[in-house]
Amino acid sequence: MRHIGRLVFICVTVARHGLDELALTSFRQRWVRALVRVLTIGRSLDQPRGVRLRQGLERLGPIFVKFGQVLSTRRDLLPPDYAEELAKLQDRVPPFPAAQSRALVEKAFGRPVDEIFASFDAEPVASASIAQVHFATLKDGREVAVKVLRPRMLEVIDDDLALMRTLAGWIERLSTDGRRLKPREVVAEFDTYLHDELDLVREAANAAQLRRNMEGLRLVMVPEMIWDLCTQNVIVMERMKGVPISQTERLRAAGVDIPKLARDGVTIFFTQVFRDGFFHADMHPGNIQVSVDAATFGRYIALDFGIVGTLTEFDKEYLAQNFIAFFRRDYKRVAELHVESGWVPRETRVDALEGAIRAVCEPHFDRPLKDISLGQVLLRLFQASRRFNVEIQPQLVLLQKTLLNVEGLGRQLDPELDLWTTAKPFLERWMHEQIGWRGMVERLKNEAPRYAQLLPELPRLVHQALQRDSAPDRQLLQAILEEQRRGNRLLLALAAAVGGFAAGALLVLALLRWHG
Repeated sequence: MRHIGRLVFICVTVARHGLDELALTSFRQRWVRALVRVLTIGRSLDQPRGVRLRQGLERLGPIFVKFGQVLSTRRDLLPPDYAEELAKLQDRVPPFPAAQSRALVEKAFGRPVDEIFASFDAEPVASASIAQVHFATLKDGREVAVKVLRPRMLEVIDDDLALMRTLAGWIERLSTDGRRLKPREVVAEFDTYLHDELDLVREAANAAQLRRNMEGLRLVMVPEMIWDLCTQNVIVMERMKGVPISQTERLRAAGVDIPKLARDGVTIFFTQVFRDGFFHADMHPGNIQVSVDAATFGRYIALDFGIVGTLTEFDKEYLAQNFIAFFRRDYKRVAELHVESGWVPRETRVDALEGAIRAVCEPHFDRPLKDISLGQVLLRLFQASRRFNVEIQPQLVLLQKTLLNVEGLGRQLDPELDLWTTAKPFLERWMHEQIGWRGMVERLKNEAPRYAQLLPELPRLVHQALQRDSAPDRQLLQAILEEQRRGNRLLLALAAAVGGFAAGALLVLALLRWHG
């Protein structure tokens, strides 16, 4: 019944904000336009369409806000008024009351706010779909940011995910394409990531890992966590000071090299993905700032680590080979990799798949990023993949989402950025390190502790294997010994015959000489 109530709420919200009208007006068929006119009778839809879309998503809750955040980075796919309004979802979601936030902090730490902080700003500096952030100062004078989880978030997310699982089940039962896209597995992936985002201690741990990984790169800064003040619902971290990356004019006025900033973003993304297999997976502009301090000028400042992605060594190698094959326009290798990885059935004709991939990708090369619509590329790839039963890999959905975010950021910073040319040398160097001498030495170093533990035990393990009281092994050993005895007897008989023949021949020769 609770799910039915939520579904009714969604339908009422869609009708109140005219979201159905926004969706249907994109169709050009006359009967659809007539349906729109009928559906809008008696409804007042005077507000701008972008405002209605943003307000509708805010009203529907955190999952829909997340959807709007991703859309806001794709200005190539959205009308400008939509993009401008959805950008407000990144860090300007309506906050919950300051008194409630203060009460949540005191409940998390079990003591009054004044005993923990020298000062605590009641008004939040940022308010997002999952939590909001307040600035504060510790008793020792350190400036910090306090992140507070929104109340009753778990119930709302569980309700929406239950509806999504139901819809995914219907899609799989009713649609062949739906089964190929594995909607239930995709929903399960998002379920995991959203629940991880509700545990702020996990977010703090993610930040600590990214901070260690990125320490030597000197391109990105990650706040330090104050572990004594981190709980599941409230975490306290170092306060970071920077300019939001979306404010390009302000960055340019401060002297930041915007094209370099765009290239650095690509380097950070591919380093996290292919070197570490651990990447910040919520890289929309609301979570990225740029430092303008003299000591760290021009570096990225990463915020909000509730969603991170991980890749196995197999995933990293497979993705790197695909990217490099794309960069080299080696579409045959791309098709072969799809077959080798099991993305398409083994009986798929490689040449046919190669031709389909070439037809989709070739028109988009040799263009600056501003002239490439990744949305159109993905749409055509989806249409082509239907012929070959390509299966969507749920474990890579988060990576695909992050790649869209990175492309959106790059487009906002430097429309002339060539994503392919920027990433190709990095990937080729990474592949050389993986399959060359350096990669072999690194793997030996990683395996050395295991070998050092195993080698002293090797004689004992061999002895135990030889002494195993196994009937099949005993029978096999007896058969081998019997065959060896039979072979020895044959060899002895052969040796005796040869020796007798030789002795007889020598005796005959001796007699002939004596008589001679």
